[in-house]
Amino acid sequence: MGDRHVRTAALGVTTVAAVHAVPALAAKSDLVRRALRVRDRLDDSRSVALTFDDGPHPQGTPALLERLRESGVTATFFLVGEQVRRHPTVAADVVAAGHAVAVHADRHRNLLRVSPSQLHEDLRRAEATIGAVCGPVGPVYRPPYGVLTGAARWAALARGWEVVLWSRAGRDWRATATPASVAADAAAGLRGGEIVLLHDSDAYAAPGSWSTTAAALPEILDRVAAAGLRVRSL
Repeated sequence: MGDRHVRTAALGVTTVAAVHAVPALAAKSDLVRRALRVRDRLDDSRSVALTFDDGPHPQGTPALLERLRESGVTATFFLVGEQVRRHPTVAADVVAAGHAVAVHADRHRNLLRVSPSQLHEDLRRAEATIGAVCGPVGPVYRPPYGVLTGAARWAALARGWEVVLWSRAGRDWRATATPASVAADAAAGLRGGEIVLLHDSDAYAAPGSWSTTAAALPEILDRVAAAGLRVRSL
């Protein structure tokens, strides 16, 4: 093979890699989010959205559902298929309580380490699993860790799902998180239109982290109310 063909082949490999990996920058770059039409805010200056990733969880999800019920607000739960298979009744309870559910993944993996074919099978299985328990899913989708790939973006678009990340994170997955730190990270200086990331499960986080989130949620909701905002689902 001549040098020109080697360079052409190398360019092709580089291009494919870039198409796969560049969307992962959406979690950090406003420019990339705009270019890929990835949303991290609401078009509603009077509201904020609370979102919970990684469930369902047999203790964490019911605890958060109870606190949301007490406050009369609805949220969006991005579910993981393997957790729905383990805890189908808990997943069904999320919908019964009036909350929105959407796909997070079937297996919670960094998509940069997942091939396009594996990604398509993962989303197919997640959609089937969650749909069988909770009813139709979507129209939003959030990749694990907020790491989007080209394959994930196109697979979501093909299903009519909008990719949604977040503008605020409670950082409740950390072993060092406290209810006060989670509430401050999630809601200090909160503005209308923000999408807040929290977790109802410790399946992929520090053990027991769900209890920190549950303890922080009342203060988060108080801060939302104090800012003159309301909570809504996506």
